[in-house]
Amino acid sequence: MKLLLIAPRWPEHSLWGQIVFRFPVLSLTTLAALTDGSWETTILDENVAPVDMDAHPDLVGISVMTALAPRAYAIADHFRARGIPVVLGGIHPTMRPDEAREHADAVVIGEAEQLWPTVLSDAADGALQPCYQAQGYADLTCLPIPRRDLLAPKGYFFTNTLQTTRGCPFDCEFCSVTAFHGRTYRVRPVPEVVDEITKMMHGKKRRFLFFVDDNIVGKPDYAKALFKALIPLKIAWLSQASLSIVKDPELLRLAQESGCRGLFIGFESLSQETLKAMRKAPNTAASFADAITTIHDHGIGIQGSFIFGYDHDTPDVFGEVLDFIETQRLEAAIFSVLTPFPGTRVFDQMQADGRILHTDWSKYDMNHVVYQPKGMSPERLQEGLHWAYRRLYGGRSIFKRMIPPNRNFLFFLIQNLGFRRAWQQALKGWNHGA
Repeated sequence: MKLLLIAPRWPEHSLWGQIVFRFPVLSLTTLAALTDGSWETTILDENVAPVDMDAHPDLVGISVMTALAPRAYAIADHFRARGIPVVLGGIHPTMRPDEAREHADAVVIGEAEQLWPTVLSDAADGALQPCYQAQGYADLTCLPIPRRDLLAPKGYFFTNTLQTTRGCPFDCEFCSVTAFHGRTYRVRPVPEVVDEITKMMHGKKRRFLFFVDDNIVGKPDYAKALFKALIPLKIAWLSQASLSIVKDPELLRLAQESGCRGLFIGFESLSQETLKAMRKAPNTAASFADAITTIHDHGIGIQGSFIFGYDHDTPDVFGEVLDFIETQRLEAAIFSVLTPFPGTRVFDQMQADGRILHTDWSKYDMNHVVYQPKGMSPERLQEGLHWAYRRLYGGRSIFKRMIPPNRNFLFFLIQNLGFRRAWQQALKGWNHGA
C-alpha cells in the first residue's frame, strides 16, 4: 500500500513561504519512521515541489499548522473527491477538530506516536475512525530515527535537524506550544540523541545541525548532560533557548564548549509590564543588555524574537525595538504581530472581547494583523511591522549589527541576506492582493 505524507505550502504573502534556508518538517519524517514496511511511503513538502494531484496513494496524511489550514483543506478535499482517504493531524486539527473533520476521513488529535500504528492498521482494513485522540503525551524513549532519506535534499538548506526535548516549562499566554503539549517538558535519553547524531553525521563533512527544541535548556541538568555528551562529537549547532541560560554560568559554558554557534531567544518585549501580561516568566527587560553581552562573550550569536501589538504597545514601540537591536548588535531578529492562535489564552480572551477581526487562517502567520489592537489601529500596526523589517534588513542596520565581525559572522550574514530577500518577496505577494 502507498502512503503520501504532505506538508502544505505557505501562502505567497507569508514571509515563511519565501525563506530560502528551509528546514524539513520533522513531524513527517517521524511519522514515516513509525510506518511499517507494508507501506510504501513518500514525503512531499509543497514548499519544495508541487503536489501531484493525480497521484494514486492509498492514504494521504497532512500535517497542519494554522496558517497552512486553508491549503491543507484544499489538498484534502481534492484527494477525498477522488475516493482517496485523508488523515489530518498537527496543531491546528488538534485545536479545531470539528473544523478539520469537515475535510478529512480521520483527524489525529495530539501527538501521533501512540496513535499512528493504529491509524495505519485501520486504513489498511478500510475502517478509519473519524477521530483518534492521544491519551496523555508521548514517551520520548526509544523513538525511531526520522526517515531523512525520504526528503528531497536539494530542497533544503540542510536536513540535519533533530529534537532532544518536547514542550516548554513556561506558560506564555500567546504560545501554542503549551496549548498543544500542555505544560509538559519531556526529554530524550542522551545516549539516544548521541546515537542519532552519530548516524546522521556519518560520512558528512558539514558537521552542523539544528535542534528544533522549543527551549533546549528547559531542564538545566539535562541540558548540561547533553552538552557534555556533544563535546566529543565536534559539531556546531543552533537551537532555541530561554534567557534563563545566562543565570547558570556552567550551563552557558558547556553550551559554548559543545559547539553552540547561535540561539533563537524570545525577548518579545522591552516593556516589563507587557512581559508580565504575557507571563514571560524568565524575562526581565532591565537585564536584557547584560544578558546579551554575557551570551556574546561566550561566542554565541543571537537571533532575537519580538512581538508587536500587545495592549501596552504604542506606535513608538517599533523604533524603540529597532534601536535596541542595533545598539546591542543582535546578529538577527524576527518580528511578529501578536497572533491569537486557536487554543491559546490570547485567542480565548480576544474572542470573548470581540476583538478578533476574522478567521482567515492563511493570515494567521504572525505577519498579518487579525485582531483589534488597543494602542493603535490595525493599519498602523501593520505599517509598523513593514517599517521594522525594512529597517532591520537595510544595509545600514546589517552593517551596524555585524561589524566588526565575530566567529558567527558568515552564518548570520547569510541569514540576514536571506531574510531580506524573503521579506521583499513576501511584500510582492502582499501587494498583488494575496
